[in-house]
Amino acid sequence: MAPRLFKCIECNEDASELHRDYSNGILKITICSSCKKPVDKYIEYDPVIILIDATLCKIQAFRHILFNTEINIHWKLCVFCLLCEAYLRWSLLQGSQANDDPADIIRYTKEWEFYCLFALASLELAVFCAGVLLILWTAQCCSGSSLELKALLKALLLSSYGKVLLIPAVIWEHDFSPLCFSLIRLFVLTSNSQAIRVILNCSRRRSLLAVCGGLLLETWVAQALKTLQVCSQDYLSML
Repeated sequence: MAPRLFKCIECNEDASELHRDYSNGILKITICSSCKKPVDKYIEYDPVIILIDATLCKIQAFRHILFNTEINIHWKLCVFCLLCEAYLRWSLLQGSQANDDPADIIRYTKEWEFYCLFALASLELAVFCAGVLLILWTAQCCSGSSLELKALLKALLLSSYGKVLLIPAVIWEHDFSPLCFSLIRLFVLTSNSQAIRVILNCSRRRSLLAVCGGLLLETWVAQALKTLQVCSQDYLSML
């Protein structure tokens, strides 16, 4: 089994180890041979500090999380974020369709609406990721280099953690809620762009282009589904 390679969070150079363990529990952080700085200073930091730096979209924090840690909760985090987004859409839908009827059929209908919105959010996320990966794959093929799809998909899912903020935005509802939702969406897209930069070590322009392309594809699919739903409702009302 090949030894695991780490990354210097400052210059992105490969490193064989993050620290050296001496006797009596003494640890010495490895110094990068390229930039002469600590390979990963975050191994001594509290997780809260790392999370704050990741929230500020610092590229060093992203490199630490994506390269120098073994975080495999991206699928669980993805499901939880989709539940948050589905709950947001469901709560907005219920707010516009107020109904105090306690009948079981009404409760079952509302529950079914939540599942449908969860499926819709999952589809939109899949389309967004597919659009981003397609653009990046095309760009990498044109440049003659390969693309690590698995690592890139993991980075996209982990960097979407900002969707968790949708829950407090719904709970503490106020007049500026639409603005909050837009800012949360912008924050998630910014984190996605930074994660792409870290994985591919590419320019900010390429990562922003990929994110914008995925967003446009996701918006187009969402509008197409909405148009299809309206047409089907009109057709059923004519029967």
